[in-house]
Amino acid sequence: MYNRGTIHFGRIAMYNKKPDELGERLRQLRQGRAYSMRHLAQASGLSANALSMIERGLSSPSVSTLYKLADALDVPVTKFFGTEQEPQQVIFLRAQEGVRVPIPRGLWEGRGGERFVGRVEPFVLRLEVGADSGSTLMVHTGHEFVFCLAGTIEYEVEQHSYMLNPGDSLLFAAHLAHRWRNAGKVSANLLIVLSGFEPNDQPAALHLHKPVD
Repeated sequence: MYNRGTIHFGRIAMYNKKPDELGERLRQLRQGRAYSMRHLAQASGLSANALSMIERGLSSPSVSTLYKLADALDVPVTKFFGTEQEPQQVIFLRAQEGVRVPIPRGLWEGRGGERFVGRVEPFVLRLEVGADSGSTLMVHTGHEFVFCLAGTIEYEVEQHSYMLNPGDSLLFAAHLAHRWRNAGKVSANLLIVLSGFEPNDQPAALHLHKPVD
């Protein structure tokens, strides 16, 4: 069990976003792209009525629904949980602050990189037993640092397997194909820091793999 609330993977347990707040964020993103409700419904495969319910805060979308909307809007799913702010040179976050996004069998916690002026993005992954990064290997620009906080994490980099226990770390060039999974018998936590990536790259989004419908 995680010590920061309950994660419901059919529906989203809103840590720092109530349904009406998330609905308002969806409306902002849709209107910012000049999409009508009908256009977004067609692009996402959802009904206009379902979108209206979400935007009015009358319905909490499933994780898979949010990913469909993110694809249709061409934004990372983290956009639904954060707010548009000017990049800052100093980011201070309390333990309960930061962007939290449910992923299949886990939780992604941003630690301020999405608001920082530099090309550094730290985040924490909290993973249930058997959680993994998906069937597709990740490749992106920059560098990747991994620090195991709890549990046992298997990281595969260019077909080499590294087993990380609490206190172990891994650092590698992120253009090397890689993936991860919780290889232990208990939930696991790891800190990942991405750095030096290209300005238009969004490597953190790769660690938010989509649920399988």
